[in-house]
Amino acid sequence: MSTTGRELLLVSKNQLGTLTKTPLPGGNYETIVISLQEDLLRKIVLEEKLEADQKYIGPLNILIPYNEFLQGYFQSIIPYARSSGAAMTDEMGILKIKEGIKLLLLAVPGLRNFLFNFAEPCKIDLEKFMLSNFHFNIPIEKFAQLTGRSLAAFKRDFMKTFGTPPRQWLQDKRLTEAKHLIETKHQKPSAIYLDLGFESLSHFSYSFKKKFGMAPTALRSDLSTK
Repeated sequence: MSTTGRELLLVSKNQLGTLTKTPLPGGNYETIVISLQEDLLRKIVLEEKLEADQKYIGPLNILIPYNEFLQGYFQSIIPYARSSGAAMTDEMGILKIKEGIKLLLLAVPGLRNFLFNFAEPCKIDLEKFMLSNFHFNIPIEKFAQLTGRSLAAFKRDFMKTFGTPPRQWLQDKRLTEAKHLIETKHQKPSAIYLDLGFESLSHFSYSFKKKFGMAPTALRSDLSTK
């Protein structure tokens, strides 16, 4: 659950995404993100006797109509979000999440099928998913989970689809994309390595040179002199 200004977006589980903050010229931008963990949602279902009455088949991300109740709710948690040294206790955190869920259901009653959908992700198109999400720096086990597979099944299906192990494919795919961005988009290596799933610039530069025979900075300098 994320709010920006007067917009409230509810994002379903089993997705990968990037949040980019872009304030208007001269303006301020604040985002509050609340993670609705499944174990807590299950607890709320039991305590409040709230449950889905049918399978959810709608969109994965839902823009929630903003109202004064939700506005007041987010105002009440801003002090915690702004204070890096403060943290809500477990008890207070659970109370605030329960309050938020009830306000969401008040705004959109049909959300119960979205919020309380505890089904495991089904097996999805592996090639399509990996080509869209290769740049996310997450463990192989997480990729397997998000595609609806066990780790063993993921590795097996991956070899059938791409002909190479997942880690090797991810490394080659990220480096090839980096070369493309440097050559055609004139991107700086320091500006792209994190977005392509590398944890450090030094590791990125070493891997790039090993694959292409020259450092990414050298490639960029070479292109700029032509």
